[in-house]
Amino acid sequence: MTVYFIGAGPGDPDLLTLKAQRIISRCPVCLYAGSLVPEAVVGEAPADARVMDTAPMTLEDTHAEILTAHKAGQDVARVHSGDPSLYGAIAEQIRLLRRDGIDYEIIPGVPAYAAAAAALGQELTIPEIGQSIVLTRMSMKSTSMPAGETLENFAKTGTTLAIHLAIRNLREIERQLIPYYGEDCPVVVAYRASWPDQLFIRGTLSDIREKVRAAKITRTALIMVGPVLGKVKDFKDSALYDPATPHVLRPKVKT
Repeated sequence: MTVYFIGAGPGDPDLLTLKAQRIISRCPVCLYAGSLVPEAVVGEAPADARVMDTAPMTLEDTHAEILTAHKAGQDVARVHSGDPSLYGAIAEQIRLLRRDGIDYEIIPGVPAYAAAAAALGQELTIPEIGQSIVLTRMSMKSTSMPAGETLENFAKTGTTLAIHLAIRNLREIERQLIPYYGEDCPVVVAYRASWPDQLFIRGTLSDIREKVRAAKITRTALIMVGPVLGKVKDFKDSALYDPATPHVLRPKVKT
């Protein structure tokens, strides 16, 4: 018996990996985060499968279902949104599985920032503009941030930020980031990226809060900040395909 932590991707069922789809289609038990994972993603579960939305359940509730399946020798598809390694709350589940000697496997999924970049039609690592992405969040009442992992510290690098679970903290984001990025730094708020009702709000650190308020977005949104999100045209081509820059797979032609 194995528990499969499956990344469902950002929402579009077509972004589910073939491996994830195959495992869901054969697991007799399927636990999925219904608040973020559309039912179509678990629609491939066997007709007689026990399929449960875990949104109203506690950690103890979900683990009890896993223990029941374990005793029956049944595999479990534990379906999370995006990629389960990022804010998937799987660490505490894994701790219980290890305690009880239950095997598990993690199946990666498409993260929200990748789906957002695809929908925006752009690369997030543009030569000499931005070559790094910080995936982070802000302190909440439920979970605080480790010492040193602050927006201000990340902002000092000037890199692209992908801020999760913080759409209600835009005022504080402005306060902390404007001194480092400037008021005109581009910002994109991606609401339900890849879902049928996806919405992308473009703005700057000085006006994005008002635009989000006008759109009445209060949850399920990713905030992306950085110069690469602007209309960048004047940048150097990557050396990857530069004929003047040979590498092991494209050696310099002798003349």
